[in-house]
Amino acid sequence: MNPFAAIGRATIAALAELGRFAAFAGRALASCTPPFFVGQFARQCAQIGYFSLPVVGVTAVFIGAALALNIYVGGARFNAEQFVPNIVVLGITRELGPVLAGLMLAGRVSAGIAAEIGTMRVTEQIDAMTTLSTDPFRFLVAPRVMAATLTLPLLVIVADIIGVMGGYLVAVNSLDFNGAAYLRNTFDFMEPQDVTLGLVKAAVFGFIIAAVGAYQGYNSSGGALGVGRAATNAVVGAIVLILALNYLITAFFVE
Repeated sequence: MNPFAAIGRATIAALAELGRFAAFAGRALASCTPPFFVGQFARQCAQIGYFSLPVVGVTAVFIGAALALNIYVGGARFNAEQFVPNIVVLGITRELGPVLAGLMLAGRVSAGIAAEIGTMRVTEQIDAMTTLSTDPFRFLVAPRVMAATLTLPLLVIVADIIGVMGGYLVAVNSLDFNGAAYLRNTFDFMEPQDVTLGLVKAAVFGFIIAAVGAYQGYNSSGGALGVGRAATNAVVGAIVLILALNYLITAFFVE
């Protein structure tokens, strides 16, 4: 009945879970060394990267369009409508591109990894793999971690381009901007560090998405109910870590 005891237990449990995940992520990172399972890596690159292009592209174009509209409405109050292309490209390359792509993949990829590895755990396929002297981390975890870490920056580049073009289409067709002037302002204002920051975030988010999904699936138990719980926890955990790390990375680059 003591509320402080309950808060203490919850805090200790959260810190213990974070420590277990950190140890798991460190082991996963250490497993990303030769020899590689090239077939597994290629399959995961296609599954995580290529098949995520539609959802990332659709999200980016609508976010870019909505961002342009909202910036125009806000800028019109201060007679600053001309800054729409500048703020759109800055917001998409530094923040919205990597964060939204990471959130989309957290829902699509992290849950899938947790469900796949969790099913192998509860059906004892991972135990059989260990019995046959095959390292589960090298065969299951490392290909997914490497694929997500490498493909998410590529998806973010695509999302940046599509998002900026979504803002361009709205600005030109609905807000009466000159197309050539809009593109000129966009390229003149954008700096290399803006894109670099987004790609750094994307690589970190990709690692987190795959590592959280693999961690939840690897430690799942209790049959189908446990696999479903692992998939849910993977999505929630990946989203929370993405948002927290997004702030930390942004603060580090700003300072």
